[in-house]
Amino acid sequence: MTPVELSRTVQRAVRRAVDDGELSVAVPARVVVERPRPGGCGDYSTNVALQLAGPAGRPPRHVAELLSRRLADSPGIAGVEVTGPGFLNLTLAGDDPGALARQILARGDGYGCGDVLAGQRFEVRVPYEVRAEVVADSLRRILATQGAEARVVQGETPEPEDGDAHVVNLRPVPAPCDPAVLGRDASRWALLLPAAHDRPRIGDEHLAQRESNPLFRVRYAYARTRALTRNAAALGFTAEPGDVRDNDEATGSGDAIPAQANAAAPLHTALSAHPQTLTLAAGHHAPDRLARHLVVVADAFLGFQHTVLPQGEEKPSAAHRARLALAEAAGAVLAGGLSLLGIDAPEHL
Repeated sequence: MTPVELSRTVQRAVRRAVDDGELSVAVPARVVVERPRPGGCGDYSTNVALQLAGPAGRPPRHVAELLSRRLADSPGIAGVEVTGPGFLNLTLAGDDPGALARQILARGDGYGCGDVLAGQRFEVRVPYEVRAEVVADSLRRILATQGAEARVVQGETPEPEDGDAHVVNLRPVPAPCDPAVLGRDASRWALLLPAAHDRPRIGDEHLAQRESNPLFRVRYAYARTRALTRNAAALGFTAEPGDVRDNDEATGSGDAIPAQANAAAPLHTALSAHPQTLTLAAGHHAPDRLARHLVVVADAFLGFQHTVLPQGEEKPSAAHRARLALAEAAGAVLAGGLSLLGIDAPEHL
């Protein structure tokens, strides 16, 4: 990636933040990137967060952390670190196709966590109503992934007990009937999946063990990731992040669009979007964003899973180990996301 391409990548990150309502600023016509000065790190550095902090009405480090989440998922960027008052230090990606899986497996449940809201405190106020309480419970967990502290308060209170806390009034459309008939996991999913302004549906469709049920697909996808790990062990190999393509595909021969890379692309994209999803869910006080994202991850994995294990007389290869690593990374994201929603992730389904 050239400095000009990197400058445009940073500019696009700012534009996406503005489009999503995270920043209220004019997108700069050009972003300056330069080699880090003493005390910096990475390949390049930019002070764009310091420039935007004033117009955005935010501390520079908060703007930098917000942009770092978007840049970390950008193609060609291997790492982003915030230093000093709010400098963004960017490390360019090398030829490491297993970087994403390696990062997710190293961080586990911590993948996607950050400190965009570090030091901020929230008082989440809800009425005495089951859906509001479930949404608030999940929101509290999601806010914690971004470094915030939150407490849930039921009923009306004139002033927050903590005078510095941000007050969040949650008033989602109530459930039409008691969701307890669905059981704990299905009832939470039924209440969390729709956006707050939509009425949740409380019906047997949330218990159906078939593809039409999004909760089933998410939990089934996680169970399949664990089954692949067990089956791979029986075949004598384990996960190792790397290139998911077979040797002939990796060297450029064969189809114009490598089959294995093509199958992995949607999953790679979905996993890369997980940190941004958590940031947006926290910033917009919307756990439903996370629930819908888990469905995207699950569907992408289910389209990829058939490539993981050797077929017939095929021997396990480096590509199989890399695909298993990507599958296990998907499992980590699915399990972590379900946990934030207060829903179990069964290993057998």
